[in-house]
Amino acid sequence: MPHWLTRITRPLLAATLLLAGAAWADDASKHLAPGFSTRAAGSKLVVVPADMELYSISAGGVIEPRADWTEAAQKNFVQALDGQGKLLGPEVSRLDLPAADEMAEILSLERAVASAIAMHHRNGDMKLQTKGGQLDWSLGDAVKPLKERTGADYALFTWVRDTYASGERKAAMMALALIGAISLGGEQVGHASLVDLNTGRVVWFNEIDRWSGDLREPAPARETVESLLKDFPVLK
Repeated sequence: MPHWLTRITRPLLAATLLLAGAAWADDASKHLAPGFSTRAAGSKLVVVPADMELYSISAGGVIEPRADWTEAAQKNFVQALDGQGKLLGPEVSRLDLPAADEMAEILSLERAVASAIAMHHRNGDMKLQTKGGQLDWSLGDAVKPLKERTGADYALFTWVRDTYASGERKAAMMALALIGAISLGGEQVGHASLVDLNTGRVVWFNEIDRWSGDLREPAPARETVESLLKDFPVLK
């Protein structure tokens, strides 16, 4: 390459890499609360049972819950989380179902706050001006019983809804596609939030909303968990 071209391309390449790095950092920061970046080494994390439901879509478009699919998905989801030990850290515990039932009010509050974040923080058309585009949400003192029960510093909450087209539905979709009609086959939506149990702040949040993913099998369930835990704050 001529020397004159090298002198031009090297600065351009460096600038491009800097801009790409800045864009990545900005994207990652959208998942984090102001002033929060990492979890302290030695901090404890409790994983709350996932709020999960799977549905089938009939040929006529009727959405019906599938308890057998949901049960399989719960098992695959737990196994996939177990495989994220390096990311979650060594001090991880699980809140069992009886304890989760006792904490029903906290779980309901977290779902309400997480739903509000999904609607107003990530959605450009519905962002709240009072938040200034920042992840500035809290559950307040309501999380104290969970802190006292588990001794954890952070709690990981997850929520997932998954729909799958039946064989008849897929056939109907193909027929509609042939005549140019638009039809929905299935969708995977979910979100995950990390709550500081010492302050009640939501310090990290991520969501998925896509036409792919399958929690009924172990391998794709791992991919779903990896997508949910994108930019999860590491220990430092």
